[in-house]
Amino acid sequence: MKKLDQVDKQILQILQEDGRTPYTEIAHQLGVSEGTIRSRITRLLQDGVFQFVIHPDPEKLGLHVQAIIGLTTRLGMQKNVAEELSRISAVRFVGAFSGKHDLIIQACFHSNDELITFVNERLSQIEGIAAADVSLELKQYKDSFSFVQDDEVTLQ
Repeated sequence: MKKLDQVDKQILQILQEDGRTPYTEIAHQLGVSEGTIRSRITRLLQDGVFQFVIHPDPEKLGLHVQAIIGLTTRLGMQKNVAEELSRISAVRFVGAFSGKHDLIIQACFHSNDELITFVNERLSQIEGIAAADVSLELKQYKDSFSFVQDDEVTLQ
């Protein structure tokens, strides 16, 4: 993979603000040709630097309960547990961490009852989970997938 240069980072920043920005507009903002933008975006996509996805608001989809669940796994079972959790549609994030929890997941539910059923019936059936620590999101202040910092790039 080619190292990202300033133009690549500027393209990413523009697309993070609005993924629907036309290539002609990006080219105009950056002072380069549309062909340059098209080829750069194609390369960035092929290199796996980013992907175009939609980011729906769970609340607007009726998923009013968002939980962060810290899991302790039995030794040697972390990967198997993570793979099984990754197959569950309510789980939107699974990550391995150092510290108190071996895995942390984020999951969304329609109700508290649905969360309770998930913990008591789904998690309890996954071999290798020793303990679960459930935290409910009370208020969300930020939810972003923006990794290019504003101070890293300067738009023309």
